[in-house]
Amino acid sequence: MALTAIAGKKATDQKAIPLADQRKAEYIFVEAQSQKMKGNYDAFYDLLTHAHEIDPTNTAISYYLGMCLLRMNNTTKERCERGLALMKEHFEAQPEDLYETTFYSDANMQLGHPDEALRALKLLNEHNPNRLELQMRLAEAYSQTGAYDQSNATYDSIATLFGDDIHITAGKLTNYHHMNDTSSAINEVRRMLSKAPTSADYNISMSNVFRTFGYMDSALYYLDRAQEYAPDNGFIYLLRADYYNQAGDSAKYEQQIYNALTAEQLDVESKVEVLLGYIRQRLALEDTTQRIDSLFTVLIQQHPHEASIHQLYSEYLYAKHDVKGAIDQLGYSLDVNPTDASGWRNMVILNMMDDNYPAAIKASEKALEYNPDNLDLYGYVAGCYHQMKEYAKAIETYDKILSLTDSTDLERQSELITGMGDTYSEMQDTARAIECYERALKLNPLNSGALNNYAYYLAQRAQDLDRAERMAALAVKEDPDNANFIDTYAWVFFAKKQYSMALLYIKSAVEHDQDNHLLEHYGDILWFNDEHDAAIEQWTKALELEPDNELLQRKVKDKTYYEK
Repeated sequence: MALTAIAGKKATDQKAIPLADQRKAEYIFVEAQSQKMKGNYDAFYDLLTHAHEIDPTNTAISYYLGMCLLRMNNTTKERCERGLALMKEHFEAQPEDLYETTFYSDANMQLGHPDEALRALKLLNEHNPNRLELQMRLAEAYSQTGAYDQSNATYDSIATLFGDDIHITAGKLTNYHHMNDTSSAINEVRRMLSKAPTSADYNISMSNVFRTFGYMDSALYYLDRAQEYAPDNGFIYLLRADYYNQAGDSAKYEQQIYNALTAEQLDVESKVEVLLGYIRQRLALEDTTQRIDSLFTVLIQQHPHEASIHQLYSEYLYAKHDVKGAIDQLGYSLDVNPTDASGWRNMVILNMMDDNYPAAIKASEKALEYNPDNLDLYGYVAGCYHQMKEYAKAIETYDKILSLTDSTDLERQSELITGMGDTYSEMQDTARAIECYERALKLNPLNSGALNNYAYYLAQRAQDLDRAERMAALAVKEDPDNANFIDTYAWVFFAKKQYSMALLYIKSAVEHDQDNHLLEHYGDILWFNDEHDAAIEQWTKALELEPDNELLQRKVKDKTYYEK
């Protein structure tokens, strides 16, 4: 790199910089490259900037500083233009440099300077004649700027020098498509097809051309020929499926999907992509019939040990709200690939959704073997113990997470201490619950979870209700669509016996969600607004969601419950 720096010196300006400074800049440039190799990109940029300040005539330094400006996160238009100007200095001095000029051309094309991009590629080709990759770039650049005739002429020149192939044809077809030149596109493919009429690839290309220009019957004819010449090519089934899908023939489309998934020549990754696309389409149509399950059955019979298939099946079953089925399929996937950390994490979440907290903890322990520093996993464990009413273990787990948490991460600390407060609340340990909520809010006054849970805790006990109202209002402001937060706000007004305000907010809460907890509160608030029949209706709905709830049973059956 030091040699590159020396080679990049502007001869006209070389005397303006003392030799000692030139060498110092070159040394710093070498060190900058060393820092880049180590992944220290901030140091790379700082050293380049310093080297450029010492010797602004060294075009290699200017070039790499310009690259840095282009690649910065959240870079500005002005910074990009300055970066291009710095890179241009080196391009003008040494246009023959393959890597530097290629990147300079690409950057100009991306930043809206196509003429400069073309100029750079032309000069590079002049200095590096007979390089196939450069001429292909030039042809593509002509196409990107709308110079389709020049692009095609360049492709023809490439074919003369290096021989014809499908990539050249593809490039020319793209140009003809932009030019809306149907006849030239068809003639181009026919020319290639005449050289190898039994080539499946060329017949596929011919089909694609006809489809592009709307000649669907001809497109199908060449697809049929391609399949005739390559009957085991699973990719052709995909093309035929896409064809029938576009034509609106659902029966033939599904037959081709089935053929693709059972084709031995089609790789597993492609099959998963096919099935994924098909699933998305059917779910968009709200189709949850047996047909997708049947396709999964076929695919699993073919590839029983492919984790990706079981994982996709698990995701599909979850989308159908079949949590237990999703757990089973994810289990098969993890049996095949036990080091899949994200898979274990999903297994934790699925088991929690299924209320199988011991299984969730077991999956968490397995996940932690592969992610020992993942604090979220420990958080799931704490939540599971809380749900299992093993409060001491929950508190112990929260303490462990806190000991592993970065001391500067106040938000996470605040969330964890909120969880501890919720646990102490369930343990009826009032003093510790309040202490935790106060600590959580001291660490993060805008912790919406702490604000909400503390407000609800106070409302349940009819304590400090004015403060509870302020905290609940702030929580709703932080997350205005959170049904639980709106419910808490309503419940604070209920505790303050401001029943009309409570009714206003509980109605808003149930518009966002209708779980049994919210519906029960809705019934309570309706009752105290003298809407007794409506209250019983909401309690009944809540009881349907939680039939074993004895309190709800009493409210529904005993119409004088709140009068006692």
